Amino acid sequence: MGSDEYLPLFETKRAKGRFLYRLFVISMFVAICLIWIHRVCYIPIKGEDGRWGWIGLLVAELWFGLYWVLTQAQRWNQVYRSTFKDRLSKRYEKELPKVDIFVCTADPVIEPPVMVINTVLSVMAYDYPPENLSVYLSDDGGSNITYYALLEASHFAKHWLPYCKKFKVVPSSPAAYLISKDDPHVANQAKELLIIKKLYEEMENRIENAAKLGRVPEEVLSKHKGFSQWDSYSSQRDHDTILQILIDGRDPNAKVRDGFVLPTLVYLAREKRPQHHHNFKAGAMNALIRVSSEISNGPIILNVDCDMYSNNSQSVRDALCFFMDEEKSHDVAFVQFPQNLKNVTRNELYDAALRVISEVEFHGLDGCGGPLYVGTGCFHRRDTLCGRKFSKGYKSDWNSENDIKREESVHELEQKSKGLASSTYDKNTQWGKEMGLLYGCPVEDVITGLSIQCRGWKSVYFNPSRKAFLGVASVTLPDVLVQHKRWSEGDLQILFSRYSPAWYAHGKISLVHQMGYCAYCLWAPNCWATLYYTVIPSLYLLKGISLFPQISSPWFIPFACVISAKQICGLAEFLWCGGTILGWWNHQRMWLYKRTSSYLFAFMDTFLKLLGFAESGFVISTKVADQDVSQRYEKEIMEFGTSTPMFTILSTLALINLVCFIGVVKEALIGEGMIKVYETLSLQFVLCGLLVLINLPLYQALFLRKDKGKLPSSLAAKSIVLALFACIGFTLLY
Repeated sequence: MGSDEYLPLFETKRAKGRFLYRLFVISMFVAICLIWIHRVCYIPIKGEDGRWGWIGLLVAELWFGLYWVLTQAQRWNQVYRSTFKDRLSKRYEKELPKVDIFVCTADPVIEPPVMVINTVLSVMAYDYPPENLSVYLSDDGGSNITYYALLEASHFAKHWLPYCKKFKVVPSSPAAYLISKDDPHVANQAKELLIIKKLYEEMENRIENAAKLGRVPEEVLSKHKGFSQWDSYSSQRDHDTILQILIDGRDPNAKVRDGFVLPTLVYLAREKRPQHHHNFKAGAMNALIRVSSEISNGPIILNVDCDMYSNNSQSVRDALCFFMDEEKSHDVAFVQFPQNLKNVTRNELYDAALRVISEVEFHGLDGCGGPLYVGTGCFHRRDTLCGRKFSKGYKSDWNSENDIKREESVHELEQKSKGLASSTYDKNTQWGKEMGLLYGCPVEDVITGLSIQCRGWKSVYFNPSRKAFLGVASVTLPDVLVQHKRWSEGDLQILFSRYSPAWYAHGKISLVHQMGYCAYCLWAPNCWATLYYTVIPSLYLLKGISLFPQISSPWFIPFACVISAKQICGLAEFLWCGGTILGWWNHQRMWLYKRTSSYLFAFMDTFLKLLGFAESGFVISTKVADQDVSQRYEKEIMEFGTSTPMFTILSTLALINLVCFIGVVKEALIGEGMIKVYETLSLQFVLCGLLVLINLPLYQALFLRKDKGKLPSSLAAKSIVLALFACIGFTLLY
């Protein structure tokens, strides 16, 4: 090591202002308790107006209060990490471990091959010894066009990777770099950049032409033997294992100009048969773990989604600082980087950046045992993914595999490895149960991370100033809501699974860590309290029945304190994370939309699955959009465009509040109700008014917009009928 003095490879600092924040939490909890006391003590007597509405609000506020307590576990002890990569290089530069990188794709239409290879090329260009780097592309679509794109990328890499190393290129995704790069001032670089641009554009055109035609050019098919593996291909769900080592890092021919070595590059489409469940992304990852163990067997594994390109060439070294520290790394199983997105609008129209989660909540989880594994941008120890339990005396031998010399030819290695990706390999084994990513849950990543932590391991959250990975955000509201449905449904399934943080994790991870997990697992049940709060107070407002204390009552104070403090704190937190005021307002809107649509359907689907009436599915998020959709997104105009049950619910709720608001304003102006509204119905009136204000984009989509992103007229008519039926029915029957 060159010195007997121990110098840590990473540093952990606790957030400032923790004492003041904890005082705030305690005072908020006191005010919440006062609200509960008021609800219990002033329940209207039997036969009195508003009795059942009042009791319902008591239940909703109990839920909101208890759930708020759970969310404080994610903020109670925030920590921030920094690394010392210079120390890592000084100690271990010649002993750095092998790293296997997994890139997963599943559909060449939704996930265009050009985007996929940009991600592959970006991770191949890490500032890391290329002989210790192996990149695997898992193509669950089994597309020869995706394979063709990777083949083209393997040729382009011979020019791109030396250019990246020579000029320290960041970001190392060719598409992102060439778009953002100004003309260099150095003549030598300018000349090489022109060559790179030309080669990239030619490659891009060839791939896109093949994608448009739906087939690979005949001259390419005949020239490359790898395409013969598609001869037995029947369909995306029925084909043999297709495995091709495109670049063999052991091969002297893998060296290009100036002796530059290329990383190993492997294409894998695991075997699929209609009669065997393929377990979605978890199955693909497990096949990669097994196949890579035969080819390169790196003790560190990084997995990224195909749209998450590398934006920081130092990320591997950052992660290794957490794995290779002599005193503090013995229990670190995985290092999770934030999931950042490149195409988020300035005011985050759909709250796609999940800013508060990445900048606040995950730092809090890191302080009590570690963040969730979120399925991308995560570095793992291979042995922990394969089921190893933590033991205090365990020491990693990072270089045990670096010294192994494999004698097989590429062809022999391919044939030997194919069986590891067969459709029946998992059968009657521990794969998907105790080994690899776990099966049977839409969020296989979260449940896998939890199971690893329950075996005694910790995880680390690292959020560097230069983002490690950048992905693609959904640009339509339907895609966003469907994505959140899958996440919340999967999280709720975890709560009822064998690995539930509520009971299985008890005693295995800390109580605060359990609470942090439960806050995510209970996303879906939030729908019921939110639905109640967005409908019932407004309907009672229409009838002139108060469900909150009068403005002159002392009991008004805790309500006012909790509401104002929660919103002010939320706004301050969002602005501190780098957001805008309008971004926070959009965040509030998406909070409402997710809870009243995505979470509702997630809750119902989860219980249908538990009762045996439904099966888990996996929906791939669309990574491409039409030009007019993209233009509206850039202008921050919400994209609806279709008629779905989720939009029917959102539209009906919005119209109920609009009818109630107009009704009470009319009564206050025409009748003699202005004073009554102010004195007895002020909180309900403000709540209803805010719901109307937050739904303005939805009203525009229902009645004012003419573009293709508006809501269909049939849905508008249906929602109007349902809203009027609810309002008139409640008025007449109550």
